[in-house]
Amino acid sequence: MIVSYLMLIVCVLVGVAFVTLLERKILGYIQIRKGPNKLGILGLLQPFSDAVKLFVKEQNTPLMSNFMPYYLSPVFGLFIALILWSVIPYELGLVNFDMSVLFFLCCLSLGVYPLMSAGWSSNCKYSLLGSLRAVAQTISYEVSLALILLSYVFLTGSFSFVDFSLYQSSMWLLWLMFPLCVVWLGSCLAEMNRTPFDFAEGESELVSGFNTEYSSGGFVLIFMAEYVSILFMSGVSTLLFLGGNVLSSMFYIKLVMVSFLFIWARGTLPRLRYDKLMYMAWKSFLPLSLNFLIFFMGLKLILI
Repeated sequence: MIVSYLMLIVCVLVGVAFVTLLERKILGYIQIRKGPNKLGILGLLQPFSDAVKLFVKEQNTPLMSNFMPYYLSPVFGLFIALILWSVIPYELGLVNFDMSVLFFLCCLSLGVYPLMSAGWSSNCKYSLLGSLRAVAQTISYEVSLALILLSYVFLTGSFSFVDFSLYQSSMWLLWLMFPLCVVWLGSCLAEMNRTPFDFAEGESELVSGFNTEYSSGGFVLIFMAEYVSILFMSGVSTLLFLGGNVLSSMFYIKLVMVSFLFIWARGTLPRLRYDKLMYMAWKSFLPLSLNFLIFFMGLKLILI
């Protein structure tokens, strides 16, 4: 089981390398330019070149920083992002929880702590402001994510992602839950601090947000954690709304298409205003997901 999980982690990290390349290519074509195309065929070696460049850079340590949290926060962030992959229902001897939805929500909540400690331990005003924004945003949008998952729990009568995919063997739940799908994708963008919700990284007022003081390895770990989360949330979105067996190639084509949506949003949408973001979480997404939850509870009672 441990060997299988280590193989999965290696595959995920290689996938992250190519997601960064895909993102730079897509953004390039959106902006009518090529994107990286010099290193290797079509720039395929570019992600590995970037990794080498970032890792050999000098590691700065702010004198006034709180040393242990400063160093451990990026490691903890990447660890949480990678441990989440164990809930994807592989049939290769990996951990296949019956309570995978609960485990997913617990790990998602834990993701707040690396953000908070990274911003606080740097002892930099910009980093602290960026991390406070990110924490408020993440906690707000977790509520609507949890309620959407609860709708699925009531509908399928199970806390396992395996049953979510089995439930959609004849029809995708996307057609039944289209408004919820839109809310889920918006909440995922906000949860991962992606454009148009990247308030932790407002260049004009916060320089670079909670990762301002990080360089070299620390920055790489934060960067990798973000892209591992993108791939994972794309996988979960596919399981929830597009069905499919995890061992089929079609599942991964759908996963790449959902990842493409996240990148497309970055290339086209401007950053929202912060109060609008919070307004949307508590006055739009929350009532909608609550109404759908009550609807599915009633539907399940009628069907029983």
